[in-house]
Amino acid sequence: MTELRFDEQVVVVTGGGRGIGRSHALLLASRGARVVVADLGVEADGSGSSHTPADDVVREIKARGGEAVASFGSVADEQFAESVIATAIGSFGRLDAIVNNAGIGLGGSFAESDPATFRALMDVHFYGTLYLTQAAWPHFVRAGYGRVVNTVSEVMLGGMRGVTPYGSAKCAVFGLTRSLAVEAAAHGIRVNAIAPRAYTRMSATQSDQMAANMSLPDEVAGNLAAAMVPEQCAPAAAYLAHRSCSLNGEVLQVGLGAVARIAVVQSQGIWRQCLTVEDIAEHLSSIVDIGGAHEVAAVADI
Repeated sequence: MTELRFDEQVVVVTGGGRGIGRSHALLLASRGARVVVADLGVEADGSGSSHTPADDVVREIKARGGEAVASFGSVADEQFAESVIATAIGSFGRLDAIVNNAGIGLGGSFAESDPATFRALMDVHFYGTLYLTQAAWPHFVRAGYGRVVNTVSEVMLGGMRGVTPYGSAKCAVFGLTRSLAVEAAAHGIRVNAIAPRAYTRMSATQSDQMAANMSLPDEVAGNLAAAMVPEQCAPAAAYLAHRSCSLNGEVLQVGLGAVARIAVVQSQGIWRQCLTVEDIAEHLSSIVDIGGAHEVAAVADI
């Protein structure tokens, strides 16, 4: 098929200085996009800061003949979100898509994590996504077009120990993605997300559990850093950011050369006019059986 290009289009990528975000920025730029690389340059736990990661990606894009500018700050700062969008408009005159990728990794079980840990993750993952999307939204509405690509994680679905604060924050982003997609449809905007499988600074401490949960071959599980390269997550983000993408309210799990859809389903359950506690206990197997389940769509019709 014809190559999907982004010529003359402008895309903001948060957390674009390293890891998955860097891969997004480089791929989009190679397809003709003019990219705003927004990154505070923090460590995996959110500490410190540096201009170097964002500046390095901008230099790399320009060295390859592309166009890019850096924007330095924290996505958890609402004013920074406004400045990133202003940078995109001021530098390139338009805005076509945003990729909310910035994140921090703070592990820990529920018992080990205080409210401050949950708050820090929500500030970056959820509010960081919210602030940038709110700043971009009026521009998208006026244009009657726009693409929002969020970043969630399959850990939001459970099944992995020691990531309750992180999984909770990502689940909040999932809820925002699904809910906002309903409002987006009327404006020609599409809101979707990726759930990346990549070996990065944030995932390094969870590599053993990742391998076990994904049922990977031993030769892959033994060397996740080589197998789960961030670059394999970029095509899905680029597709969701493209004008031709018609998906809305969807999540694509991507990595290791594979891509799949994560769907929400509802079982057939039971119905009783006067439902009792005993009805639920007696028919629990039927209630939880997903045979014949139907999909819960984010948006019924676009």
